[in-house]
Amino acid sequence: MKLIPITAEVASRPEVKDSDFLSGLCIATLSLYPEGIPEMPWAGYLAEENGMLVGTCAFKTPPVSGRVEIAYFTFPGFEGRGVATRMARNLIALTEQHGVTQVKAQTLPETNASAWILKKLGFKRIGTVHHPEDGDVWEWQLDNS
Repeated sequence: MKLIPITAEVASRPEVKDSDFLSGLCIATLSLYPEGIPEMPWAGYLAEENGMLVGTCAFKTPPVSGRVEIAYFTFPGFEGRGVATRMARNLIALTEQHGVTQVKAQTLPETNASAWILKKLGFKRIGTVHHPEDGDVWEWQLDNS
C-alpha cells in the first residue's frame, strides 16, 4: 500500500479531478490545512494499491503533547479486504518514526469493523466521549513503546 499525501498537486490529478467524490474529499482535506498546505507527515492521505485508490486516512491534527488521533475510510467496493487495517498500520508506523507516544482513534459506540481493526492493532478502548458531530463515540488508545 502506498499512502499519497493529499496536496493541491494530488487534487489536480486527472483521476481525482474526474471524480466528484475524490475531488470533494481532496478539497475538504485541503481546507483543513493552514494555507492549504499540510504539516508533513501529519496529513490526510489517499491509499493506493495495485494502481487503484482504495481509501483515505489521516491524522486529525499534528501531535499535541506526544499524542495524535488517526482516522481511516475504505472506499466502497474495497471493504472487507484489509484496506483499513493496512491504512491504520501505515499511520501507526509514521507515529513510531516521529516519536509519538500515544495514538488515539474514535469509533461509533458499537462493535463494528473499525472497532475490530483497532483491537487487532493493539488499541484499548478507554471510554466514551461526546463528539460534536457524531454524538457519543468510543475512544481508543495505543501506547507506542
